[in-house]
Amino acid sequence: MLSISVTAFVAVLIFLLYCLIYSPLYTSPLHKIPGPKAYAITKWRLALDDYRGVRTRSIHALHQKYGKAVRISPNEVSFSSLSALKTIYGAGSGFERTDFYRMFDVYGRQNLFTFAGVKQHADRKKLLAHAYSKSAILSPNAIAKPLIERNVNSYLELLEREKCVSEEIFQSLHWFSLDSITGFLYGDQHGGTRALRGDLEHRALLYDIMDPSRRLLSWYGVHLKAYTKWLYTRTGLMERIVAKLGLLPMKKPAIYTGIRAHALKAWTGFKTTTGPENFSTTATAQDPSIMQKLWRYSQSGKGDLLDGLDIASEAADHSLAGIDTTSDTLMFAIWVLSLPVNKIYQERLIREVDNIPVVDCNAEGGNPRAEVADKLPYLDAIIKETLRLYAPLPASEPRSSLVDIEIDGYLIPAGTVVSMSPYTLHRNAEVFPEPLKFDPERWLNEDCVEMKKWFWAFSSGGRMCIGLHLAMAEMTTLLAAIYRRYTTSECKRQRGVSPGITSRFEVFYDESQPRFKILMATGA
Repeated sequence: MLSISVTAFVAVLIFLLYCLIYSPLYTSPLHKIPGPKAYAITKWRLALDDYRGVRTRSIHALHQKYGKAVRISPNEVSFSSLSALKTIYGAGSGFERTDFYRMFDVYGRQNLFTFAGVKQHADRKKLLAHAYSKSAILSPNAIAKPLIERNVNSYLELLEREKCVSEEIFQSLHWFSLDSITGFLYGDQHGGTRALRGDLEHRALLYDIMDPSRRLLSWYGVHLKAYTKWLYTRTGLMERIVAKLGLLPMKKPAIYTGIRAHALKAWTGFKTTTGPENFSTTATAQDPSIMQKLWRYSQSGKGDLLDGLDIASEAADHSLAGIDTTSDTLMFAIWVLSLPVNKIYQERLIREVDNIPVVDCNAEGGNPRAEVADKLPYLDAIIKETLRLYAPLPASEPRSSLVDIEIDGYLIPAGTVVSMSPYTLHRNAEVFPEPLKFDPERWLNEDCVEMKKWFWAFSSGGRMCIGLHLAMAEMTTLLAAIYRRYTTSECKRQRGVSPGITSRFEVFYDESQPRFKILMATGA
């Protein structure tokens, strides 16, 4: 009896060793791809990097050691070449988003960001693409341009009205991006916020977003999905026990709660005042909000029917995508221009915005108009360089193919997760000399064509960031207005300390600074 038990134990052990070690290292179709063995045999090695907040930097270091293709888990490969970029993310590539993105579903409904299938994504994008086009964003008759210019005026008024704002810009820039994206999505009447104008309830929508513990919750949500769902769905006595034991990775309300609740509230208010009896397919509003555009489509009888939760999910997702990304980039731009070593760049920007004729400024506030700020070459170079060094979403963007495919000479079986990151692409020293140095003038050289091929702050192909032109209009218009009126300098307490932002599982900062500090809702 004992010998049978021992034999069974040995058989199970051999089977496990084969499946967990021998097969990943020697028989897997990915075994020829270089990389550390610890990453190849278990997904938890990369998950450990996620937990420690160093995933992206670790993968970058692996590329520097092993080359343009690195195996980072039993079923995931990271690439860092232009050829791989075109194959995976190029238009018509056939690669789909992985289940990772389902953590961004809202109210149990998928949206533009979480659709895996190419057709699903393309069909939804068709409904929204024109509203986000550059011509629509900068049109004087559309919703975005006057909204952004009004918010720029409000931001500068805020600087004058609340002294603490000029000393700590992290929160106030979030208010600016919040008011801009909600006004664009919902319109002023049905969900547009007034955080810049002092509305405390609207400012409170951002508290959970700016809580650094969001990083830990993201980790649990991806790597321990079922357990995390169980934790946050406890009620009554069990909820109190879970909270008392400190098991929650982030205290309730969890991340995005405020913004998602606001989106649902905005939809409910819109639906109440815009019922079928008030709807007309010949409505003549010059440029309705995104919510109104989706509502009109849902009532048109064309294509797949969108119900209220679909519309609210779409709006909530766009809102979340448009807050941190824009505000964090603006913060880094102002911070890096304020460093003494970069004074020359700030002075050149000031000269550029000072030369804008009064006729190209708004009568109200006297700030450069959005379409004028959009055409400033030096400002554009500063934003590009800021996005290169401090991309707000610098981590891997996972994809998978439904068929076997070859990438950079390696056979990638169907279902394998492949990924690339802006962080690594933007730090290629052969393309960007002195890659950790902030140098906006590199974008003004005649030989910057190659750099533009490697610039990936907004992704590429059919999945490229739909809010690109809205974000750029917000950033160029606000920065042009600030540096036309002010100069900026670092605070004494900030010397030698880089701001740090939370993105997914990680904290990103300027690696050239000896220290960094995570910014929180209470300031830093």
